[in-house]
Amino acid sequence: MADAERAESEAEAGAEPETEARAGRGVAEGAGASGPRAFAEAAAPRSLAGSGLLASELRTTFRRGRTLALLGVLAAIPVLIGIAVRIETGGGGGADAHGGGPAFASQITHNGLFLVFTALAVTLPVFLPMAVGVIAGDAVAGEASAGTLRYLLVAPAGRTRLLLTKYGAAAVFCLAATGVVTLAALLTGLALFPAGDLTTISGTRIGFGEGLGRALLIALVVAASLLGVAALGLFVSTLTNSGIAAMATTVGLVITVQILDVIPQLSALQPYFFSHHWLAFADLVRDPLLWDGVVKNLGLQAVYVALFGSLAWARLGTKDITT
Repeated sequence: MADAERAESEAEAGAEPETEARAGRGVAEGAGASGPRAFAEAAAPRSLAGSGLLASELRTTFRRGRTLALLGVLAAIPVLIGIAVRIETGGGGGADAHGGGPAFASQITHNGLFLVFTALAVTLPVFLPMAVGVIAGDAVAGEASAGTLRYLLVAPAGRTRLLLTKYGAAAVFCLAATGVVTLAALLTGLALFPAGDLTTISGTRIGFGEGLGRALLIALVVAASLLGVAALGLFVSTLTNSGIAAMATTVGLVITVQILDVIPQLSALQPYFFSHHWLAFADLVRDPLLWDGVVKNLGLQAVYVALFGSLAWARLGTKDITT
């Protein structure tokens, strides 16, 4: 009896290395089909799977020509706005030179810092969410269309961690895209227009340092305003194996919501659209600061992140990755 138990124990002990070896061969075979990146991620130690996967995803995202092109376009927009205002006003201009634009656009010629606020107001409704939609929409669908999704899931990361990594990369892009617009606008504004004390929308004056701090605060709020779009794009990305289809659908939804948000007959629904409170950041250029609209916006983005993040998790958890 003891000999039988000892033999059974030895058999189990001998089976474990064989199982691990077979799993290792499966990973190696999958890596050979998907390339060095999938092999490196699949072979990474379990303790490093989270941070290593995110770092790899960020490197891949920000090395793509598409990503660099999007950031380049976003950087060019505030430069073009600044040059256009400079040419139109000759560096002087009155307070009503751009009264048809955002509430602070008319102040660009008096203080270059207002170019930051104006550039963010111009890019937030269309350009920034479209850029985020492209990145988020391609997150999962791009891997599926390239045939690498199944091999990424062989790694210790698993589906949930992979989804969190993809969303983390999209969130970093939200911050990077907003930062590019802010930095380009700040440098252009300081180069083309005067700087100094800032006149708020309320008519009071604050120092340049405080104004710069508010510009940075607004940039963070704008970046957070894009998190709902990122979650929506990630969900759409789990519905298809075509990266182009996912990107087009996400961008199309962003444009559709923007159109619906200006139709008077839909006023009862508009407060629930992710874009409805986007421009509430203008209240941060008042004195004192008004937080009501900003808080509503951030709360709404949190709801969208939770809703579409959960839907994306549920969809990826049941997604067939073998075909």
